[in-house]
Amino acid sequence: MASALDTLCGQSYGAKQYHMLGIHSQRAMFVLLLVCIPLALVWANTGPIPEALGQDPSISMEARTYALYMIPCVFGYGILQCQVRFLQTQSIVFPMMISSGITTVLHLVVCWILVFKSGLGSKGAALASCVSYWLNVMLLSLYIKFSPSCSKTWPGYSREALQDVLNFIRLGLPSALMLGDLVFSDDGTAVWSASESGTGNICSFNLP
Repeated sequence: MASALDTLCGQSYGAKQYHMLGIHSQRAMFVLLLVCIPLALVWANTGPIPEALGQDPSISMEARTYALYMIPCVFGYGILQCQVRFLQTQSIVFPMMISSGITTVLHLVVCWILVFKSGLGSKGAALASCVSYWLNVMLLSLYIKFSPSCSKTWPGYSREALQDVLNFIRLGLPSALMLGDLVFSDDGTAVWSASESGTGNICSFNLP
């Protein structure tokens, strides 16, 4: 749904209504965080879904555990997508590259600690992803807050972001449905192929 910012922020930036970039982005964050709540509930009950599709119960339970520990990623990913589109509209790319580079390097260390040193295994891998997503969000938040490049486009948090939410949903929902159709068609084909072949090995997750 964050794809709606491509349109809204682009229009505002072209019209030189720079403060509206921040308003649109805040509105997008608000809506996406709300959408993430039911999505998190689905992830929390992931186990029965692959089991109903014929997956081995032990693998289904492992998938549920992994998805459960990945739930904080959903909220971080939603905010991150809004930040990325906010900066891309202004052609601010280098800070995102630096932020991603720092996150990637630290992710290797965090992943090694949580997966191997702590003995958490797949739980540690999920937690490491959560740490990395939220670290990226924090780094970009600091840049947006304190950088002179965003002084005109980020006016600070405003109640105006809570207005015209339906217009954002109207723009964001079709793009979310198209992306969802693409993801589910690909994953559905993989699930069906695994079921037909009798391998039963389905072990991939996609972030929203």
